[in-house]
Amino acid sequence: MQAEEYNRRGKELVDYITQYLGSIRERRVIPDVKPGYMKELLPDAAPTEPEDWESIFEDIEKVIMPGVVHWQSPHMHAYYPSLTSWPSMLGDMLADAINCVGFTWASSPACTELEMNVMDWLCKALGLPSFFLHYHPESRGGGILQSTVSESTLVALLAARKDKMLQLRPELEQDVDDSVLNSRLVAYASDQAHSSVEKAGLISLVKIRFLPTDERLSLRGDTLKQAIQEDRQRGLVPFMLCVTLGTTGVCAFDNLPELGPVCAEEGLWLHVDAAYAGSAYFCPELRWSLEGIEFADSFVFNPSKWMMVHFDCTAFWVKDKYKLQQTFTVDPVYLRHENSHAATDFMHWQIPLSRRFRSLKLWFVMRSFGLKNLQAHIRHGIEMAKLLESHIKSEPHFEVPAERHLGLVVFCLKDGNALTQELLRRLTRSGTMYLIPADIHTKRIIRFTVTSQFSTSEDILRDWSIISKTASGLLAETRAVNNADQPKSQNDDVTPENHHGDSGTRSEEKEDAASGLDKAEVELWIDKAWIRPRRPMRSLSCSSEPLPYTCMGPLSGYVFERRPSLKDATGGPKNAPSTAGAGPMDEIREMPSNRLGKQDLKKLTKFYSVPSFCNQWVQCARHQPCCPVKVSQAPQKHLSSTCRRIDCMCSSPVANTAPSPTPLETAPAPKLQE
Repeated sequence: MQAEEYNRRGKELVDYITQYLGSIRERRVIPDVKPGYMKELLPDAAPTEPEDWESIFEDIEKVIMPGVVHWQSPHMHAYYPSLTSWPSMLGDMLADAINCVGFTWASSPACTELEMNVMDWLCKALGLPSFFLHYHPESRGGGILQSTVSESTLVALLAARKDKMLQLRPELEQDVDDSVLNSRLVAYASDQAHSSVEKAGLISLVKIRFLPTDERLSLRGDTLKQAIQEDRQRGLVPFMLCVTLGTTGVCAFDNLPELGPVCAEEGLWLHVDAAYAGSAYFCPELRWSLEGIEFADSFVFNPSKWMMVHFDCTAFWVKDKYKLQQTFTVDPVYLRHENSHAATDFMHWQIPLSRRFRSLKLWFVMRSFGLKNLQAHIRHGIEMAKLLESHIKSEPHFEVPAERHLGLVVFCLKDGNALTQELLRRLTRSGTMYLIPADIHTKRIIRFTVTSQFSTSEDILRDWSIISKTASGLLAETRAVNNADQPKSQNDDVTPENHHGDSGTRSEEKEDAASGLDKAEVELWIDKAWIRPRRPMRSLSCSSEPLPYTCMGPLSGYVFERRPSLKDATGGPKNAPSTAGAGPMDEIREMPSNRLGKQDLKKLTKFYSVPSFCNQWVQCARHQPCCPVKVSQAPQKHLSSTCRRIDCMCSSPVANTAPSPTPLETAPAPKLQE
């Protein structure tokens, strides 16, 4: 394809995009395809000779569109919005043509400079604190565009972890590897937090503790304070809290005014996740949940959700940019330039090296719409959600089990989870709209998010009419099944001895009445499993048990005490001192000193990394200190260790006689100076 054809074909594609988005209401929201559908539509190998554009263009409707979920449809109500707009698409057209790789200022000055200025625009428009600004005399912080909120949460966690380790290290009497310090850290989030918080812990091998919320599904300050006290008594080091403003399930808001002061008092990094709700802060009247934001160390939201800047585009601010840089800075000579010390190099603010020119589309959107129209867009979505909520509350068979916030309404049938699940199944199968489930404790709910900027009151009323009629049909069928069972129950009352035996069968029939009605041959994803509840603690190095050193005392004064050695656990000398209150889970094996020494570790890993050399200990029936050994109370059974890392799944038999203590077992434990 040459320039002349590109110009012609480009106009054709723009026309196709305009027609697609203009008629998107007419398309089925959810595709009616099965996994692997595309395999039959494509050849087994790439073409050897070039194909003409006409055949490629025709395959958009033949191959691609049959498997597309139409996220821009006014009838797309699943998840949260993922909107685009004409200015946003134009911005990426230009960015794709420039195609710079803006890892340093020198690699494309305009890419870095525009991003810094647009992030300051956005910070001011949302009413965020001035310490998040790049250009402010008293600010040490700034903003950056990341790919996703998930990545930003991981970046914040890694920066908070590094900062806490650097705080702890000067207090140590002797050198302790970063992996030991990492194993003692614990971060917090509410039990309503997004799964990306858990994934960040999995990647960083940091314990994440999910704390219970109140009746409004909000995390409170007293709950956090109690968890911090409990974990310090267990020997852990609290270092971070992830506050959610607008949770995924019901758009609940953690109590930032209570949590902020606790984090400041206890020395925790406060990360605020406002992925969906952040766009609402364009409107001053919706900033009530931002009270306490002055305590935040980092803040993130998604313009790619509600702000009509298409994916990927995530705005992430940090209060102290130097804490990011000390975490992610690598400085090879080929990336240095003459302005390295004077300019901002965003490669030191993120995990990847390369970065796209994302700020162009954000710049185009903010200039094309203006703050006034962006505010009107947010308010319109909220009004549409209020309209739906009013109709749900007027219907006697429905309930709204959680307070509506912004553009999300949650509802369910009053007759139980099975009927709510069946209603969702039927709506999903119809393809007329896209909804997803969530759970409030044990109650199954359906989420309805107003997503599209093109949604009208007619769209909302049309969708509600379908929901209401589908529910009425389902309830009528269920009543018919129950009425058919009534004569049987009367006959059973005449024969008492048979009543008990048949009641289980009838109750099972009633339980299956909803789920058995109009069963589809193709099993839908919502049928496969209920959402599994999170465990309160995830120790993402191995388990949630304390490691061989116990931290005791206030944050600024840790004392590391050695736990009982393997000799104590397997029947060592009778006169060995016992640890009061120590249970089997407290008895662990120390790291063997004859494996990888200090110099070897430094050669294999750089000073800021967290080493993982599990196999070294497994090969000699030893267990590294991040893998607590669970000791069976029965003396004839062996010790076992389980670890979720792939390279550390082991179960090693141990002899009945205790091995001779290693030098590390007999050496005094490192202490943190008070």
